[in-house]
Parts: sequence; structure tokens; C-alpha cells
Amino acid sequence: MISCQQYDYLEIACLYHFLVRITLRDQSVYEGVAQDTRYNEHHQECLLIKIKQEEILLPTELMVSLQALSDNPHFSLIEFNA
Repeated sequence: MISCQQYDYLEIACLYHFLVRITLRDQSVYEGVAQDTRYNEHHQECLLIKIKQEEILLPTELMVSLQALSDNPHFSLIEFNA
């Protein structure tokens, strides 16, 4: 589970539709535009990102890092506790 402070960065990324790079525990990497946070069908908290025209839900509990690829004054790299 991620902390409230870390969750705030997810919300900022969604608010401004940042291009982000997400790395998951299994070392898979996703690059897309942050859209929203929501729950999936398994009731897991997720980040919704858009890659090209496809929307993908990534469970926050599996995230290792969130990197902003869009220049911004808020954050560049957030690392989550494993």
C-alpha cells in the first residue's frame, strides 16, 4: 500500500495529465498519460493510464516507481515501498 503523500503525487499526475513511466514489482514498465485513480473489478486501488488509445488499470500496490516524463514543478521520480 502506498502512503497518502505518495497517493497525492498520483492525483497530481492525473490532474495535469502528465506523461508518466510506471515500473511494477515484476519490472514491467508502462509509459502513458495519467488519467484517473479508481478501483478495478478486484477492488484494488489503481492508476488509470492511457497508452496510445488504450486505457490500462495498474494496481498501486504493485508499483515500484512513478516517474514524470512531463516537465513539471511537482515531482520527477517517486519510489514506493516494496
